[in-house]
Amino acid sequence: MIPTDSDYHRERDAEGRDELVKRVRQKIDALGVDYIYYQYISITGRVMGKAAPARHWETQARKGVQTWMGGVSNVTPNFQGELIGFDANAMECIALPDPETFVQLPWDKRIARVFCTLFYGIEDPEKPGEYYEYDTRGNLKRFDREFREKHNGLYLKVGLEPEMLWLKPKEGEVQPFEGMTQPFAYHIGQFEEVREVWKQVSDYALAMGLDMIQGDCEDSPGQVELNYQFDDALQTCDRMTTYRQICAEVARQRGLIACFMAKPYMGYAANGCHHNCSLWTGGQREVQQLTKDDLPGMEENWEYSVGGTNEFESTEGDWLPSELGHHALGGSLKHINALTAIGASTVNSYRRFNDFGLWAPIGANWGLQNRSCAVRISSPDRFEFRAVDSMVNPHLFCGALIKALDDGITNKIDPGKPEARNVTEIWMSGEEEVNLIPLNLRDALEALEKDEVIRSAMPGKLYDLYQEYKQDEWTRFLREVTNWDVERYLHCVP
Repeated sequence: MIPTDSDYHRERDAEGRDELVKRVRQKIDALGVDYIYYQYISITGRVMGKAAPARHWETQARKGVQTWMGGVSNVTPNFQGELIGFDANAMECIALPDPETFVQLPWDKRIARVFCTLFYGIEDPEKPGEYYEYDTRGNLKRFDREFREKHNGLYLKVGLEPEMLWLKPKEGEVQPFEGMTQPFAYHIGQFEEVREVWKQVSDYALAMGLDMIQGDCEDSPGQVELNYQFDDALQTCDRMTTYRQICAEVARQRGLIACFMAKPYMGYAANGCHHNCSLWTGGQREVQQLTKDDLPGMEENWEYSVGGTNEFESTEGDWLPSELGHHALGGSLKHINALTAIGASTVNSYRRFNDFGLWAPIGANWGLQNRSCAVRISSPDRFEFRAVDSMVNPHLFCGALIKALDDGITNKIDPGKPEARNVTEIWMSGEEEVNLIPLNLRDALEALEKDEVIRSAMPGKLYDLYQEYKQDEWTRFLREVTNWDVERYLHCVP
């Protein structure tokens, strides 16, 4: 018997959703949108989905769009040629659009996009209409809601710092690219070199609801960081995904490479993506109407969390966090190694940590303005999680971070005293022992396997899928002969 009261039905029939669907139709007609991307997030943070004519909006908003289950694993084969996680006979799942995320694409105004939440099909023999546990964005929505309910309205706000590189393709086997700028951090002259690029990115971002606040050139050739306003975890993660899509489009138009790879160069700073976190109560979501005077040819709404009380910040007027903030730090540090497996999710991520002295953290501890620590108090009102790079799936990471914060607050975990020493210098000197985060993907995955709290952010078989995907990545790495191997060993004997 097909259920009528499943997770899918409850979300579809939620109070106020029908009105949002009608408002989207009004925007479709007013803006001349002809096609819609129905998109969702894979386990590695890729944007997946389908396109459909906008004339079918009401039907697809009501029923959702069917899509193959294995899309969440990027439809990727392992090194043996077998699809990871799913076989070709896996069923379809339902991508139900979240109408509040509808927005027109500024580079092709006939197309819009909307984020979707995934559900098992209502005909599924085992979990009809249930939440699809492989959907990292859908999981974050639920974890956020559960955290608020458990902790009397407390919620996580996050601001991201997505570093990335603008590269020009060039001929060459080892490094087929070069940076558009010199590695001179904060030099306005270097920022001017890529002025037309960052202006176009910022204009598109503004049109798609990102409140851009600052930007600069940083320490690696072609490295640019553009920041947008912090917000609730889900909205911030959605905007990170949007920002990546914008950069990719600008790169396509200009014949460039928009590179979010953690470490394309050794000897230069990597592409980190620091997560600046704070915990709040109260406040509300406020809609700001933007007119065509603000955005020529567009008409959009921005929605941001405003007001409320930052519960992380101490009332004592110093840099040390509140008691609740200390417990939040305690949870983050207790689970730092497993969190690193999600925040630094690729083999290449660990090049960042091993290129010592270039801003990346290695200490499994916290400090006040101490960049050698994985967790840094960068301001009295927030903490910065630093063991995460721009290849991260932000929805998966923030879901795991919420689980760590919940553990810290529930069990009043003490983070210990802040570390004032430079952890990198201590470790390199060999004079003292110091706690380190994992320095390769294999060790990080082993830490994740042992951490039940962080694994709870990967419900059902999501953890098994992530582990299979990443173990295959590690195996592929071990099975490759690289230029380093050849240069190191080609003439090693006699």
